[in-house]
Amino acid sequence: MHVPRRAGRASRVVAKDGRPIACVLGEVDLVRALALAGIRSAVVARPSYPARYSRSAVPAFEWIDPWRDQTALVERLVEFGRAQPEPPVFYYDGDADLLLVSRHRAQLEGAFRFVVAEAELVETLVDKARFQALAEELELPVPAARRLSAAEEPPSAVDLRFPVVVKPLTRQNDRWKPLAGAKAIHIESSAALSALWPRLADTVPEVLVQEAVPGPESSVESYHAYIDASGEIAGEFTGRKLRTYPRRYGYSTAVTITQSDEVTALGREISRRLGLRGVAKLDLKRGPDGRLRLLEINPRFNLWHHPGALAGVNLPALVYSDLVGIPRPQAAPSRPGVTWCSLAHDLQAARSEGISPARWLRWVLACDAKSGFAWDDPLPLPRATLWRLRQMARARLLGKGDSEDTAQATSVEPDAPAR
Repeated sequence: MHVPRRAGRASRVVAKDGRPIACVLGEVDLVRALALAGIRSAVVARPSYPARYSRSAVPAFEWIDPWRDQTALVERLVEFGRAQPEPPVFYYDGDADLLLVSRHRAQLEGAFRFVVAEAELVETLVDKARFQALAEELELPVPAARRLSAAEEPPSAVDLRFPVVVKPLTRQNDRWKPLAGAKAIHIESSAALSALWPRLADTVPEVLVQEAVPGPESSVESYHAYIDASGEIAGEFTGRKLRTYPRRYGYSTAVTITQSDEVTALGREISRRLGLRGVAKLDLKRGPDGRLRLLEINPRFNLWHHPGALAGVNLPALVYSDLVGIPRPQAAPSRPGVTWCSLAHDLQAARSEGISPARWLRWVLACDAKSGFAWDDPLPLPRATLWRLRQMARARLLGKGDSEDTAQATSVEPDAPAR
């Protein structure tokens, strides 16, 4: 199928069973969760994203960066949605995608069906300082934190117990990755913070400084839910990180589904206090004292929905059923022990923990969900990797190393860093 890049008439994508298609602004694990429910996807993703190459998906149109040009992307989405026989069900799995849906919900509603949290709550949850203030107001179990400006305040303004964690206020910050290499910076002492302070002032002056919860990333547990418009929890499950890369405050590369009554009870209570609707992931970290602290809430779809679907709770499929008006898939308690990994990045994470390649390979072969690869859909990751290799070869041939495509091809960061 030929799909126009920017202009011209939008293509129609018809599912074989005649049902409305899904439109996915996101990654392959979301496409896979939908495919497990027999739902075909039209994807809007970079050429480097495996989602474009799934046999259960077709590119909708050329990707437009939602951080840089929301208006153009909304226009193309509306054009695409209105060209379909029935309004597609819209899915999104990054902060930029979430903000696009929330801020332009009135325009998108005529062309798509979707669920999204209340607009003001979305803005609050995406901004770490606003979330901290709301969490303290509602007495949620968050670590103590302060919003500070390194350009205007001295490091002595941090009146918190060390060690602390320094985070950017939002994920939209091109300067953060070169500074930190991970989602946050761990600071052991006031002297270390004073040494970092001038670099923050020059690059990312507005930050959240938070008391660290001791323990490895494998102490991070999560609650996942779809809460319908009436406030009913239509589906839920819990999980735990196994590995991340980088090892501290990195991106998830291996996770497992769990069955924790404690995490479920706390997740329900926090969701109730916030008045959450739609899908959400609540990240909690268990400290050495056994208590759970709330780290963040992401009201959007994510990679966890792939292993969650294999465990028996397919949240994207539940959303689809409600929006299309068909019976929900039969609900059942999730099956603990289902594992997921990123084939592209988990070997790096395993090696950083001293796990040999042979031992890692044995684990991967037994892993239930592999991002970008399944026996009935094996090509998404290989084709995306081939695209990257071609871009790198082309850059070397032309003597150019600073293009956006080349940056995508050489990056070691997962394509969907909001995981």
